[in-house]
Amino acid sequence: MTKVLLSLHVLAAILAVGSITVAASMFPRYALQASGGQDARAASIAALLHKICRGYAVAGLAVPVFGIATGAALGVLTDAWLIASLALTLIAAAILAMAILPGQQRLLALAQGSPAQDGPRPTASRLTMLTGIFNVLWAIVVILMIVRPGSTTGA
Repeated sequence: MTKVLLSLHVLAAILAVGSITVAASMFPRYALQASGGQDARAASIAALLHKICRGYAVAGLAVPVFGIATGAALGVLTDAWLIASLALTLIAAAILAMAILPGQQRLLALAQGSPAQDGPRPTASRLTMLTGIFNVLWAIVVILMIVRPGSTTGA
């Protein structure tokens, strides 16, 4: 059962987090091109990238669920590397939910000429920075999952 849980955890991470990483990284470029409402193609691409980020954010909830189940099956829930990974995952999820997705939505609204929404005025460069932080957090989590400091399995 542990191998099945681990497989599902890794697949969910690759499919969900990988998709968000790529789509969120591409979004600012197309949102910037779409600003001013002059490039309808760029606006459509930006809208699609935002939709991908939103959809895979929901699917991404499976990553920590399968991760915790795998950790429980392996008896490592109290290991420092797993606790650190969970904390970084929580921080990455908060950045995605509270900054990246709303920022994308506000940039899309500005590109479509909609009136300003509540919240800070988004910029493509700020969104690029937040997406970079999100991506680095996930890279650190992957490294922790591979290296597993203190592991007795020889990694």
